[in-house]
Amino acid sequence: MTVVLSTINMKGGVGKTTLTVNLAACLVRDHHQRVLIVDLDSQISGTLSVISPQEFGRLRRGRRTISYLIDKVVRPYIARKLSTIDMILPGVCDLPGLDLLTGDIELYDEYTVTEALYKKSLEPEQNQKFSTTWQGFEQDLISSILEPIRGNYDYILIDCAPGYNLLTRSAIVASDFYLLPARPEPLSLVGIQLLQQRIDKLQAQYQPELALKLLGIVFIQSGGFLNNRYYNQVMQRIKQDFNPGQLFQTTIPLDVNVAKAVDSFTPVVLNTPNTAGSKAFGKLTLEFLEKVVAR
Repeated sequence: MTVVLSTINMKGGVGKTTLTVNLAACLVRDHHQRVLIVDLDSQISGTLSVISPQEFGRLRRGRRTISYLIDKVVRPYIARKLSTIDMILPGVCDLPGLDLLTGDIELYDEYTVTEALYKKSLEPEQNQKFSTTWQGFEQDLISSILEPIRGNYDYILIDCAPGYNLLTRSAIVASDFYLLPARPEPLSLVGIQLLQQRIDKLQAQYQPELALKLLGIVFIQSGGFLNNRYYNQVMQRIKQDFNPGQLFQTTIPLDVNVAKAVDSFTPVVLNTPNTAGSKAFGKLTLEFLEKVVAR
């Protein structure tokens, strides 16, 4: 059964994409899983973590990015030749089983989405409030894109943009679990708290359809903070708000090789597998699998 998981945080710069791509690579390389990375961030960090800018440019010119699929849902009345499977780039990083649904720097136009949904709400067969039409669209957008290929993978990992936009909410609704990457610093804690409040509201809105679960909080690039008072303060607050099972025991240390891997358009676990950061991701992946089975 395919597990769909979103990596999310209200705050940027917490290692969200780094966590997503390295977890995906470890699942494929070390555990022989079939994994699809879905890039829902217009910064396309997830995409450029596994393919070169030249390859991305080629795909974008050929309209082989997720923006094509989003527009297909927004404007279904336009004839389309391509489907989700046509958009998937297989075997990225020369790793069979690791596939990519390429992101885009322009994912959707807010005016076009609003106009299309407003017109739909006015249709006689709909006869409903605009808010109801919007909610239905939000619920179906990412789910409908993933549905044709769900059975092809063991894991679908969605790299969401910072904040809480339409695509992030739709990804959350489409997911079985979510991961919260964080840094052990006060501002990161604020991002976690804000996100939890919004997810609680979203779950109440979509009950009982939404059975989303927090798989855990992962502290990443935390090596420089482990012994200072900020780390202790944050961890104390986290322990008050979450039970021990919601915290990953494995933390990802500060490792310059993680940053260097970005320049090679390859996850650090593949680029420099024997470094401290790579080994930590390997250990984290084992813990990840244990948590998925336990849930």
